[in-house]
Amino acid sequence: MAKLPFGATTPVSIGRVGLKARDAQRLADYYVAILGLKTLSKEAERIVLGTEERPLLEIEGSLSLQQDDPRSAGLYHTAFLFPERTDLARWINHAIETRIKVDGAADHDVSEALYLTDPEGNGVEIYADRPREAWTFSGNSVHMSTDPLDIQSLLDTLSPSDPAWTGSPVGTVIGHVHLRVGDVQTAEQWWREAQGLDTMLLYGGQAVFMASGGYHHHIGANSWQSRGAGPRRKDRTGLSFVELLSKKAADEHVASDPWDTEIRVLPVRD
Repeated sequence: MAKLPFGATTPVSIGRVGLKARDAQRLADYYVAILGLKTLSKEAERIVLGTEERPLLEIEGSLSLQQDDPRSAGLYHTAFLFPERTDLARWINHAIETRIKVDGAADHDVSEALYLTDPEGNGVEIYADRPREAWTFSGNSVHMSTDPLDIQSLLDTLSPSDPAWTGSPVGTVIGHVHLRVGDVQTAEQWWREAQGLDTMLLYGGQAVFMASGGYHHHIGANSWQSRGAGPRRKDRTGLSFVELLSKKAADEHVASDPWDTEIRVLPVRD
């Protein structure tokens, strides 16, 4: 089995993300085309996608759902983490060759990332981390920036003999989930007290980044568009649940954050 990225080896990490969609098959087809995920199971209007090693997305479809409101609590983006920088470079070549629409790109100092939006309006991040020893800390806070991404530097990591993109590489995981919340301080307190995450970076009162085991973040939460939002409506497309894999949990259980987002906790053992 391939070595997992650091963010997947911590006491708590991200397992699967659940999405609700009006057209589950269309959404699944997007992630298969964009990321090369595989259909692991399909039953009625529920489709599970992932790699050969692990499920990553569970999509549930219903035409009765209303379109997600970006001003409400919910999903800002799901972030797919590749094991190596060269994997991200291969994906960029794939995106160029197949004309994948990309919304943006950034160098965050701890990572390099590209951003997309799926057909039902869900944010998607595709990224690779820099080595943890290269991250910069100020006390307990990790330094993260939003600088232009040097695409050419990434492509220069590839040689003519490197294999072409054939889908998400072995070791791909969901590295983090970024949420829209009504109040950042409330979100920070809940994730600290209920799930044991540490605050890694606080952007004033507008965003917080939290993690387990010294990762830069497993959970991001912002109120950039959703300040003051109340509990999430269940009849909307978008986020259904976030699954945490916990080495600290004694049993499987389900919690709800202050905006009624379902957080599933699964115990895992080394």
